Amino acid sequence: MMRPTRRGRLLLAAVGAVVAGTAVAVPLLMSEGGPEEPPPLSLVVPEGWRASQVYDAIDKTLELTPGSTRRSVGKAGLKLPGDAQGNPEGYLFPATCPVQKGATPESVLSSMVDAATSEFDAAPIAAGAQHNAMNVYQAVTIASIVQAEAATPADMGKVARVILNRLERGMPLQMDSVINYALNRSTVHTSQDDTRIESLYNSYQRMGLPPTPIDNPGEEAMHAALNPTPGDWLYFVTVKPGDTRFTADYTAHMRNVADFNTLHQGTG
Repeated sequence: MMRPTRRGRLLLAAVGAVVAGTAVAVPLLMSEGGPEEPPPLSLVVPEGWRASQVYDAIDKTLELTPGSTRRSVGKAGLKLPGDAQGNPEGYLFPATCPVQKGATPESVLSSMVDAATSEFDAAPIAAGAQHNAMNVYQAVTIASIVQAEAATPADMGKVARVILNRLERGMPLQMDSVINYALNRSTVHTSQDDTRIESLYNSYQRMGLPPTPIDNPGEEAMHAALNPTPGDWLYFVTVKPGDTRFTADYTAHMRNVADFNTLHQGTG
């Protein structure tokens, strides 16, 4: 959350392989038609990928010039909520996506968005969002931050609670993952200069949620956003893997940050 934190995890789909953050197109079925009839492919999109990563993966899978899918977004006719203003971030559902013969960037994007819309508009999620006094798009945005910030599945509900507690108190979120999104990077270190950038995603200077989700969250993150763990926490920091410390006391938080800095000196 607040500086410094670690980046969110990536959960890999069971089918296919993802190596070093690169999607790999893999056969779904064994071909019976010989080499002239290649089997259908699937695109494996891990939870927590940003739209930019998905675009690149689609380009590679369809063997297109880099940037082709990004340029196709505006003409894809994606069925997004009005709040998204045409930006599919958060709605490129992480899953193993079949890539049919003759697929285009527009058809692949539409399939992913339709899957997300079907999932997010289902009664349990819609009712959960309403119960928490938010709309579904806001819930997806919170889930995307949870996905990026939580070090483990067990921490997701606590991170969601910190976000909601800070929003309820009129406090800036101060989430490094949101600034990282603005800077198109992933890091556990955020400098003072970073917190002064002019951006709608500067969660240190601006109140409320960022204008869009910051990645494409999975089911666990979405569940956490709608069912946060009870608690009064306002701060957290992942000092080291397996050691994320949540507290409502700023002084205690600064001690935890000092422990992080001591442990990570020279690693920035």
